[in-house]
Amino acid sequence: MAASETTLTTVAGAALGAATGALVGLPVIGALAGGANGAVSGARQVYDWSTGKGRLAFALDSTWALATTTAGLVAHAVAATQHDAAYQEALSRRQNRHVYGRGFRMRKGFAITLGNVVNGAGDVTRPRKAKLVTDHEDVHVWQARWFGPLYPFLYGGWMAGAALVATVAWPIVGRGRSWFRLVETYSYYLNPFEWWAYSRDDHWPPSGKLADVGWQRPIVQSLASRRSRPV
Repeated sequence: MAASETTLTTVAGAALGAATGALVGLPVIGALAGGANGAVSGARQVYDWSTGKGRLAFALDSTWALATTTAGLVAHAVAATQHDAAYQEALSRRQNRHVYGRGFRMRKGFAITLGNVVNGAGDVTRPRKAKLVTDHEDVHVWQARWFGPLYPFLYGGWMAGAALVATVAWPIVGRGRSWFRLVETYSYYLNPFEWWAYSRDDHWPPSGKLADVGWQRPIVQSLASRRSRPV
């Protein structure tokens, strides 16, 4: 079963990736990226084919979101160099994402999601860490899918622009605050994509954010409250 699924997702991913890459004159690169994602995802049985959401995830990962999916392949490559990347099968199999306890990390204590790959999840036997994956990082997985090639530019553009604004404003509004904390609040915590994810995680405002800076209320309803709503 796993072998046949791997073959099908590799071939289908390569075909969809080639068609997508051809739109920008890069059919071979598109085929390689789509096929590689299909191979690793099929081998690990990541996509939930029994639901429309799972089929849509594969289609988006192989087409519109192919650029961010390619970033996820880089994360897989980094994890492959680690003696214990701590791949989390229970949070990955048929969950339309890959989850590593370690993997690619940029900042200690912070998870980072590249395409359909969640990295730095930590000890997911702890309920809070597991919820971080399902209610926060999974939001980023789908943000990358919905916004596709625009996602890194929108996310990164906000970070760069907000960091500049915070730096210019610091002498005026800093009032003895740490420059780093002000920049982090503006560029990271107030980033609309993070505001969205922290709100879904029922974790707004986060403890790292300067309390009196920026939006005070969640932008969307938390996933926890949606689950507890009577049917």
